[in-house]
Amino acid sequence: MKKQGFETRVLHTSYEREDVYGALAMPVYNTAAYEFETAEAMEAAFCGRTADHAYSRITNPTVQHFENCIRSVTGALGVTALNSGMAAISNALITVAYAGSNVVTSSHLFGNTYSFLKNTLAAFGVECRCCDLTNMDEVRAQVDEHTCALFLEVITNPQLEVADLKKLAAIAHEKGVPLIADTTVVPFHVFQADKFGVDIEIVSSTKYISGGATSIGGLIVDYGSFDWSRSQKLAGMSRDFGKAAFATKLRKEIHRNLGAYMTPQVAYMQTLGLETMEVRYARQAGSCLQLARGLQDLDGIESVNYTGLESNPFYLISKEQFGSLPGAMLTFDLASREDCFRFMNRLKLIRRATNLFDNKTLVIHPASTIYGSFSPEQRLSMDVSDKTIRLSVGLECPDDLLEDIKQALG
Repeated sequence: MKKQGFETRVLHTSYEREDVYGALAMPVYNTAAYEFETAEAMEAAFCGRTADHAYSRITNPTVQHFENCIRSVTGALGVTALNSGMAAISNALITVAYAGSNVVTSSHLFGNTYSFLKNTLAAFGVECRCCDLTNMDEVRAQVDEHTCALFLEVITNPQLEVADLKKLAAIAHEKGVPLIADTTVVPFHVFQADKFGVDIEIVSSTKYISGGATSIGGLIVDYGSFDWSRSQKLAGMSRDFGKAAFATKLRKEIHRNLGAYMTPQVAYMQTLGLETMEVRYARQAGSCLQLARGLQDLDGIESVNYTGLESNPFYLISKEQFGSLPGAMLTFDLASREDCFRFMNRLKLIRRATNLFDNKTLVIHPASTIYGSFSPEQRLSMDVSDKTIRLSVGLECPDDLLEDIKQALG
């Protein structure tokens, strides 16, 4: 029987090996090492001639099952599960970057992602080129023969900017560059990244997938769509591994050497979270749209930013790429930083915390927290305003959330 539905494919992804007890949930393999019957079998596993597990920093049966679930619902060539979203970003970019190369991106990035590109990678000779990714002429001018990746967030956090992915993919592929996208804000069943030209997808599985912020994790999803013979770093591997050159470099070298593989306990929890993600997302994103509409009518709120609102400047491209419910995160502006703090301190139901897509609704003032170590000039260049509040909408009754916001506004 062909499994069509998202939930069906998640729930019925087969185990690599049949469980001896017939367990319906993949067991947690809390082990560092694995015994081999012979020295020859051990050699074959360590040299990659068999798929046997050798050491849990490299592969683990519980983590492998989680990766296979993601492959099942995305149709990807390869999936690598790591211990955070930042680990996924760093591992993916280090796989393609080299000294003297550059990454073309936007200044509209999550704070740590921006810091990784501008500071960490720069120290190893990789240039970060920020431009307006909604301006295709500007993008085309920045991409050159040393560009190793065109990287972006599909809905930026917290600016909520949406670029045209098909147009970006066309420029990237014309110039022989992979399009790498952080798609955390919109999950797999809503947004099929490969259909819009994304070659490598990055996801913080801490968010929707974990099922209520139970654990930290990240995913690198390789669709096998890019011709790696055009990559200066991976052209040699492309001759031997073809479309799997990126996956091979990542699995055989980068993730092994950086040591950021997901733990089996996290993989177990995130597999369970994945099983309920679709139903949770429908509630969260639906409530987010309802709140966005309601907030527009409240005194004290200067503006509301959610790309699902018809008044939003990115509404049309957002709807084309993500449908009518583009994520469960919105922002709104108050009159000042002081008003933002006063508002947050008066909330009674909504939690003051830094995360996205928990079961509970969370609020944060990005400028003073995520971007607190950036200078005022840097925040200005990144369009991070002192007046902006970010709201991650959870599973509560949206009417209760709106009442809490109303009373906090005073």
